[in-house]
Amino acid sequence: KMKRFLKLLILIIIPILLATFVNLEAKAILKKEVKKMKKTVVIVIASKNFRDKELFDTKKSLDKGGINTVIASSTLNKVTGVEGNTVQPDILLKDVNMDKYDAIAFIGGIGSKEYWDDPTAHKVAKQAYDNGKIVAAICMAPVTLAKAGLLNGKKFNVWESEVETIKNLGGRYYPEPVVVDGKIVTGPNADAALAFGQKIAEMLK
Repeated sequence: KMKRFLKLLILIIIPILLATFVNLEAKAILKKEVKKMKKTVVIVIASKNFRDKELFDTKKSLDKGGINTVIASSTLNKVTGVEGNTVQPDILLKDVNMDKYDAIAFIGGIGSKEYWDDPTAHKVAKQAYDNGKIVAAICMAPVTLAKAGLLNGKKFNVWESEVETIKNLGGRYYPEPVVVDGKIVTGPNADAALAFGQKIAEMLK
């Protein structure tokens, strides 16, 4: 009787376990596929002294909008913002291939000056623009776009100290929290970061 009972138990339990395993596998695969289908934004931060609030608020808005984010920098070491927060970059900026992503957003802060004249930053920004992807920058980071030749004849906003710099490179200054011209999005400071991220998320949808 015990053997028969164990046999019956095995016959019942094994199919249940198999069904549970298959179901979990299917859910895992579905989760991966859904993630692949989501739009992804590369967020570029400086190797030091990025503006913390601009990164976190922009990312917060993108997360809320169901957008994946990847953080790029010129280093893979932990990076410290001007307010002391640390962030671990996911990828080196030089390894970013904009064929794989849907938008790129350059974060400001005093450290963002490292990309103003950086050929790698210019190359990635131009690749994104040429591929019809969204190219965004906030605070002091729009100077990078301007020096890459992307703001000539375009509307922009930027940290107040750099307005004339971009105007001299052909940009058209608009004093609004978030300025959109085609696929280019710019903002002036950390207070605009939530709206900046939200606008990128909206445009990706």
